[in-house]
Amino acid sequence: MPKEPEISLTEKTFVLEALKQNLRVDGRDLQSFRDIQLTFGDDYGFVDVRLGKTRVLARISAEVTRPRPDRQFEGMFTITTEMGPMASPAFEVGRPTELDHTLSRLLEKSIRRSNALDVESLCIVTAQRVWSLRADVHFLSHDGNLIDVACIAVITALAHFRLPVVTVSGEDITIHPVEERVPVPLSLLHWPICVTFSFFGEDEDGEMICALDATAQEEALRVGDMTITINKNGEVCQIAKSGGVAVEAEVLMRCARLAAEKVKGVDKMIVDALREDEVQRNKGNLDWLKEGKSENER
Repeated sequence: MPKEPEISLTEKTFVLEALKQNLRVDGRDLQSFRDIQLTFGDDYGFVDVRLGKTRVLARISAEVTRPRPDRQFEGMFTITTEMGPMASPAFEVGRPTELDHTLSRLLEKSIRRSNALDVESLCIVTAQRVWSLRADVHFLSHDGNLIDVACIAVITALAHFRLPVVTVSGEDITIHPVEERVPVPLSLLHWPICVTFSFFGEDEDGEMICALDATAQEEALRVGDMTITINKNGEVCQIAKSGGVAVEAEVLMRCARLAAEKVKGVDKMIVDALREDEVQRNKGNLDWLKEGKSENER
């Protein structure tokens, strides 16, 4: 199986010594994210997210199907991930890696199991027809911190997506095209955002060296990591810490407070990007959109 090029001893020594002095190769301090860029596609629910050189695409699709027998009032929502050699030579098509399984599990816990999406709102006719949503996540470039970028991509795509309006008359179900009825946004209860911390052992004062948004080079040198999923209200959705160096309770609490602070900025950035995209799509005139929503409600 192909592997990433190994880091030389000189590079390793340089990076670790810089981290001990609160410095990083790309000029950031330990508590800073790289610049985040959001680009929307022509269709609703298609988002391209870049964090430094890391790039992830997310696309939301929907179809009408029958509900699960034990969930007759709820629609369905699934997340699939795809990693290939385009993102990194360590990834192969059709051969999931341990990182692939970890990312899928974290996205599942962070977004689906935290009830970010109101699945009951996806029900069309109880026990007969519901919407089934699917989020396809494609990793195009890997330069570290894939989970945070993937989480931002899925949440943004869900917030950007629009469902066609459905009319039920007896046993007949009519799905109206976009040209006929203005599609409606999904019902999102909250926006969970992942924030991943990387640990590099202790510095000269015995304090744990902890860095946000590690690059691929830094990830290869870290001795542990922890992902905290939290929303803008400070509600922790999940904490994932699997192996690596032990983390004291004090360090964990400090990371949680920092994550809550960072998520507020990410949340605002997503809101601003969505608003700007909506204005551009409607050429600065939202009157027709408001009229369409009122008509849908009637």
